[in-house]
Amino acid sequence: MKLNRGKSHYNVAVIGAGGIGQDHLASFKLHPAACVVALAEVSPARGREAVERFGIPELVNDYRTLLARADIDVISIALPNYLHAKVALDALKAGKHVMLDKPMATNARDAAKLVAEARKRGVLFMVGQNFRFNLETQTSKRIVDKGTLGDIYHAKTSWSRRSGIPRIGSWFTQRRFAGGGCTYDIGVHALDRCLYLMGEFEAAAVSGQTYAKFGPRGLGDGSWGKSEIDPRAPFDVDDLSVALIKLKSGRTVLLEASWAAHGPLADSNSTELFGTEAGLSLPPVQVFRQTPTGYSIETAKPLPPLVNTNRMVHFIDCLLGKAEPFVKPSESLAVQKILDAIYASASSGREVRVR
Repeated sequence: MKLNRGKSHYNVAVIGAGGIGQDHLASFKLHPAACVVALAEVSPARGREAVERFGIPELVNDYRTLLARADIDVISIALPNYLHAKVALDALKAGKHVMLDKPMATNARDAAKLVAEARKRGVLFMVGQNFRFNLETQTSKRIVDKGTLGDIYHAKTSWSRRSGIPRIGSWFTQRRFAGGGCTYDIGVHALDRCLYLMGEFEAAAVSGQTYAKFGPRGLGDGSWGKSEIDPRAPFDVDDLSVALIKLKSGRTVLLEASWAAHGPLADSNSTELFGTEAGLSLPPVQVFRQTPTGYSIETAKPLPPLVNTNRMVHFIDCLLGKAEPFVKPSESLAVQKILDAIYASASSGREVRVR
């Protein structure tokens, strides 16, 4: 799906100037064919800080004014989760290429509308699953694709923090704005990375359980996020979750995520793959296997990246026809269906079939 249609330069507008939005702004500056020409931000203070820091020529309060501008090619969205689907759909209907930060939406129904609209308009739509772009993941993918592990039949993937809830009282910790807690915020990274390495995204069934043991007591507060704090807001999302995901092929994935939990490490982020010929874990990238001389644990050397390791640079490369999209909308939709199923299973106490 190489999209080059003769353009050599792309004007970008970023929506949202929080922590993720500022990462978007900094990342687009790394590509010589991208120019951020406008920023939409409802907070005057955050907006002024960002336009001054990154030298952006225009700041607006209402993102819809940017969608009407013919000179803007790309809309990059860094907003609270509940706005992802609405703003992305508006941008796609306006014929813009869209880079959307994860999660894709707060439910699979809205996510499917985005996939359909992008296909209808013939524009590039990508969810910024940044774990796929780091060198450890890309090195691991090369090892997997060589067949080193044999038949991968099971995996474990997790991101667990001892104390790292993103500012209690911010939108992150309110279900109506976030959709979910640690599962949406960091669990989705571990899940997407694992499914990408396995080369399979479609799940058949999910059993999940969620917990909120620290946040409701005001414990485990971290420093992430620039959004406003409402001390009266309830903490009504998960701060730990676990799920067993059965893929359509019969393979399984064990997912764990936590913002706050008593454990040996302050921050643990890993994926383990179990194959018939070898196992693999990352980071660091290590391969485990039996050899004629004994059991081998080999730390793999970094291999050349498959694509640029910055997701915004890669996005522009795709528009220029220099790369194929590394994160496909269908894959992100499949991930969203699994997220939905985790919460549905936790609520019902039963395994949920994924359709």
